[in-house]
Amino acid sequence: MKSGMNKLVRLIRHRWMDAADTRRTVPDAMADRLATWVAASEQRHTGQIRLCVECALPTSYLWRVGPAAPLSVVVRQRALAWFGRLRVWDTERNNGVLIYLLLAERAIELVADRGLARCVPAARWQAMVDGLGEHLHKGDVEAGLTQALAEVSAVLVEHFPTDGAVAHINELPDVIIRV
Repeated sequence: MKSGMNKLVRLIRHRWMDAADTRRTVPDAMADRLATWVAASEQRHTGQIRLCVECALPTSYLWRVGPAAPLSVVVRQRALAWFGRLRVWDTERNNGVLIYLLLAERAIELVADRGLARCVPAARWQAMVDGLGEHLHKGDVEAGLTQALAEVSAVLVEHFPTDGAVAHINELPDVIIRV
């Protein structure tokens, strides 16, 4: 019975939220500052960074949550879906990164493409997620996202710096996705 009640509460919470919640969490001015930060970061490395803030999971994802697929697995599946939808996987050097926030669950995922994922241990990605989570828990969304962008950028500069001889090619839009 408790499991069914948890599922109902989760369903209500996700259906209650909408895109206005996302825009309150990341207002236009903040989204513009973050997009500018992404663009500046990408001048220092050959990777691509995308940031997606989603208010709630679609119902089809909510029904997946259960013993066979805990919430963390379902959130990861959703982040991977956005990773594909935003074409982060489609960069020349396979070094794109998606920073994904799911507001209804206060969940965070970092998804790195295969070229970068093999260079960086999972513990380092988890430390970035933990740092962002601490800021979000305090309600300091912009500082948390800026710190996460800085840390992801540092990893990209370390492993995929620009060589200076080739002009930077921006393969993906820098705009922040808010849904």
